[in-house]
Amino acid sequence: MTGEADKAPPNDYRLIVPNDWFRIPLEPDQWKRSVRALIDNALRGQDDAVVIKRKLTKELNARAEDAYRNGGVELYISTTSIGPVPLSASLLVTVIPPDEDLGLTVTGKQRAQEIDEVLLPFAGPAIRRRTRVIPADDDSHGNRLPVTTVDYAVMIPMTTASLLLTFSTSLDPFAEAMVDLFEAIANSLSWT
Repeated sequence: MTGEADKAPPNDYRLIVPNDWFRIPLEPDQWKRSVRALIDNALRGQDDAVVIKRKLTKELNARAEDAYRNGGVELYISTTSIGPVPLSASLLVTVIPPDEDLGLTVTGKQRAQEIDEVLLPFAGPAIRRRTRVIPADDDSHGNRLPVTTVDYAVMIPMTTASLLLTFSTSLDPFAEAMVDLFEAIANSLSWT
């Protein structure tokens, strides 16, 4: 089947993420409920975790609000653990309007960066940027671990807008394995 329908921009996108990644939709009326559900699930059975629960809720709500203001549509957070060690990873999906800078710049105390072009099997060409940043001593989030981030910027067909997939992990010893997982998720991106 060919014709005008083939020339229309996609209505949406689809991604396959691991089952234990929690999805937080970034519409203002939805993220607070999702954040509450995530934290309740993560701290289930820990009645003495009121302060931690409050702090996590505040941080995740602020992160969701920030992401929404910058065009974010979905945030996924890994809830996977190996024994008592959580596998820290996240994915932020952002729509970048036409003619807006993709924000593929790097800041931080020490950084390493690789940028290349890749072909996502179901979504088309993309620019991939991988960075590793060692947080500054005065990091406002208190993070002291190196953070590996992988961005995939993909043009939305038949538009001048882009979809930006931003994966992040602070599991420096497992960064290569996490980057492989991020690539598998990015390769699942398709237009609907």
